[in-house]
Formats: sequence, structure tokens, C-alpha cells
Amino acid sequence: MKRLLTTLLLVATTVAAGAQGFDNLPDPIEDVNRVVDNTPDSIAKALTSRPKPGSTRRGTQPVLFLVGNSTMRNGTLGNGNNGQWGWGYFFPKYFKSDDIAVENQALGGMSTRTFYTDLWPAVREALKPGDWVIVSIGHNDNGEFFDKKRARAVIPGVDPDTCYVGFNERTQKQDTVYSYGHYLRLYIKEVREKGAYPVLMSLTPRDAFDDKGMTVRKPQTQWAAYVAATEGVPFVDLNERSGQKLDVYSRWKQQYHFLGDKIHTSKFGAEMNARSAAEGLWESRNPLLKPLQAMMRNVEGENYNNKRQENKPVVFFTGDSTVKNADKDDNGMWGWASQASTVFDESKITLVNAARAGRSTRTFIKEGLWDKVYNSLRPGDYVTIQFGHNDICPITDAKARGVIPGTADTLHVYHLDNDTYEVVYSFGWYLKKMIDDVREKGATPILVSLTPRNEWPDGKIERRDGSYGKWYREVVEETGVEFVDMHNISADFLDKKFAVGSLPADKEKAKAKISAIKEKAGEKYFKKDHTHTSKLGAQMNAQSFAKGLRQNNSELAKYLKR
Repeated sequence: MKRLLTTLLLVATTVAAGAQGFDNLPDPIEDVNRVVDNTPDSIAKALTSRPKPGSTRRGTQPVLFLVGNSTMRNGTLGNGNNGQWGWGYFFPKYFKSDDIAVENQALGGMSTRTFYTDLWPAVREALKPGDWVIVSIGHNDNGEFFDKKRARAVIPGVDPDTCYVGFNERTQKQDTVYSYGHYLRLYIKEVREKGAYPVLMSLTPRDAFDDKGMTVRKPQTQWAAYVAATEGVPFVDLNERSGQKLDVYSRWKQQYHFLGDKIHTSKFGAEMNARSAAEGLWESRNPLLKPLQAMMRNVEGENYNNKRQENKPVVFFTGDSTVKNADKDDNGMWGWASQASTVFDESKITLVNAARAGRSTRTFIKEGLWDKVYNSLRPGDYVTIQFGHNDICPITDAKARGVIPGTADTLHVYHLDNDTYEVVYSFGWYLKKMIDDVREKGATPILVSLTPRNEWPDGKIERRDGSYGKWYREVVEETGVEFVDMHNISADFLDKKFAVGSLPADKEKAKAKISAIKEKAGEKYFKKDHTHTSKLGAQMNAQSFAKGLRQNNSELAKYLKR
């Protein structure tokens, strides 16, 4: 998959009032993992974007502090402007904001040692009884002990008595380095001294595989688990939980969970790690976590399982307003999946219309609508995937639903009009993601071309085969997905009813003829505009879908009415 990533070089600025100070700012440097962390080029600016420890607390409300590195908080500002995201950004969604504040104090480039010496004192000072601290850090704990640039390495393992003494060139002071386990014990001890509750988590997995093709599990997992067990602290194996998910994914999907290198995550990867962390807390049987679990929410994820009937597969319809509209006024606008019952035998299969008006492939995924379908899927289910009407819209405007035209595995970081950043992919990429997700769950994806519009150039209905039609077929060629060309099946039907063989030579008469055709077709099959269908038009498109299934000898066709 191609990776087009814009690197943003930010100039260091003066630390704002109330933010933490940081001396001897390091320069960007490639570490032993061949990763250049983007944060140290402007650590002062990064510090202004991190909340002052404890500043999110409301009244007597507890705070959950997150301690970590760039896998938890990525980029100089942590706002996705480099295309990479840390999982701490998405973690608050799993907590009741009225009960607890989640404060991401992580910073790129930190190790257990440098976070403890440089950033931890301010966090420790902000701790109050009843607070919580999650420590998940260690990706940067290798390298040189006392170099000028980083001086962040620790001694591997958990030995409490091992240390190394030397002159730290970064701080220009004599320094002592301890083991990974020793620093974790320091965090635990000092959290408890403040009457707060520590939790240890293993690291996020890397895009790396062992000789069996499985995601590599980091050695820090065993060290953190040992310290947690000996100190009586809750432990969540984030490395294992996310690693298990990556191992189920296709190689293509594994790769897009990372961005730019083999450690830092895309939004998809960060959201996956955040969910894994939340699931680990939620599912833990450690009684020490009960107070924190009582303040959690949304961990199980939305789904349509309440609509599922035993021993019946489900067909999920996804798409935009041409698939699901108001669907209630006989004289209003209707989406064709609302009329799926006219072609399917509901005694054999359950119909779930998951489409949403106004959505594109991008927004359907971004808003969590796709996740709700994904969370619901079981082997034997079917998913129709039909988008296009809203996809080639502006990319950065208020609706932020446009995509990159085409099907190449390309992406770009866009600065949106609302001053946020988003990685946007191609139309075909989003379709391939949905197809891949459905297959992962043992269900069957069916790609459906967009419905035709009430436009009649040259006296025949508009065919969009040079853009969407081309892109659909390229995705079919690449993935082998079943394809129902509703666009042309319905267009053939409408042409037989309304098209003319030729138009008058006079331009005004030709224009009038086209207008008459459009009006006549619109009276029966469209409603209010050239895109949305009447109830009869929705039924026509449902019939076209059934016809396409039969032409394909589709497995789904066996659930159609005879």
C-alpha cells in the first residue's frame, strides 16, 4: 500500500503560561528502530498542547492519567497533523465524563526513565486520592545510556538492584540508570503514596512478525506482568490483546493500522489499541479495578444483534440516502433497501437496513456506522456495499465527506476547514476495507453500483461508467468480490421506458425534449430531485438488485421470493 505522508516541521515556541517547562530540548534523531520521532523537533510546543497535569479535574472528580510515549500520544501536537495517532486520544470515549476525566500526559520520545525524570514530577504533584494512573511505556527504552540527544535507555529486565552510573551528556550531570522494572516500581510506589491507584499495561504491538508469521510480542510484557504481580497491581496485556486482533487481520489490514513506520499507528490502529486497552480493563476480574469499571461505558461497541433471529442469516444493507431515506411517506423519498422485503423471503433471512442518508464511504466509516455493522457480523451473513453519490464532494468542507478519486491504495493528510486533520483515502480503498472486513468475519460482501440519476444526456439516461463504473470494476478485479451492477440494470429499465433514439437537430427543441423525458421519468420513479427515488423507484431498484443476484447465481439469491 502506498504511503503518501506529509511531514510537518514545526518551529519551537515559547512555553505558554501554565504549561510545563523542559530544558535541553533534544533534536530529532533516528533511533535504533530506525524511527524518527517527530515530537522532539518542538518539544516546547508539544508541552503547550498537553494539559497541565490535573487541569481537567472538575470539582472532586477523579482523574485518570495516561503515562506513555508516541504510541499513546503522537505528533508534536497530538492532533493527527502528521497522519499518525496515539491511542490515548481515543481512550476517553470509554469513560463517563461526568464521573472521571481522562488526561493524556503521554509524550513522544519518552522512555520509562525520561518520563520519570522529566515529566512525572508534575503529574505526581497533581495526583489526589482516588485518581488513577495507567503506565504503558517502553518502546524507547533502548539505545545509549548517556548520549547527547536522547539519554533515555534503561537496563533490560526487572532486577531491582541493577544500576549503571555515568555522566549524562544531555543533562550535563552525573546520572544513574536502573532497570525497566525498577522504574515501574517507582511509578507504583509514588502513585500509592498519593492515595491513587496504579495500573500497568504492556506496550502496543509493532508491525513485526515472528518465524510463524505471528505479530511479535514485546519482552516488556513479561517484565511489566511480573512487576504487577509482585506489587499487587492490576495488569492489562495490551500487547497481546491488540496482537491477537492483528493476527486475525489480512496482511493488507495489518499494514494500514500503522502509518509511516512499523511502530506508530494510523487512526485505525490507534482506535484499535484504545479499544483493546478498554476491553482489558472492562473484562478484568481484578477486584481493584471495580471502581474504575463503574465509570466506564461503550466498551462492548454498538451492534444490530437485537435484530438477529436464531438460525437465520442477516443481510446488512449499507449506503447512503438512495438505500435508506425517510421511507415513510407514500409521496416522499424512499431508499431501495426499505423495499427489500418486496424481493426477499423474510421467513428465511433477516433484513437490516444500516444505510444512512448523506454518507460517503469515508463518513460511513469515520462516524462508526461501519463498525456497528462489523461488530454484528457472523459467518453466513451478507453485506451489500453501495456508495458513490456523496463521495466526490469537497474533501475539507464542513461535511468532510469527499474522497480521493480512483482505486489506488493512496492517502493524504488533509487540514480540514474545522481546523482538524484527517487522513483521507481513495474511493476504492474504502470499498476494499469494507470488503476485507466482511470476509474477515466469515460473511459475504456484495458490491453494488450506485443508483442511476434522473439525467438524460442525448435522450438516454446518464451512465456513469467512466468514473464510478470504472472504479467498481477495478475493485472487483482486485478483490474478486461479487458485483451487482444496479446502475446499469436500472438504467436499462428506465431507457426502455423513456429513452429516444435520437434528438431533434435544433438545440432548443432537443433541450425541450430532454426536459420532457426528465419530467416524465421523475413523475414516477424519482422524487424532488435527480437522485432520490419515489417509492416506486425504490421498488424498481430493489427488483434490479434481485435481477443482478439471479444473473450472478449468487448464494444470496436463494433467499429471494420465487
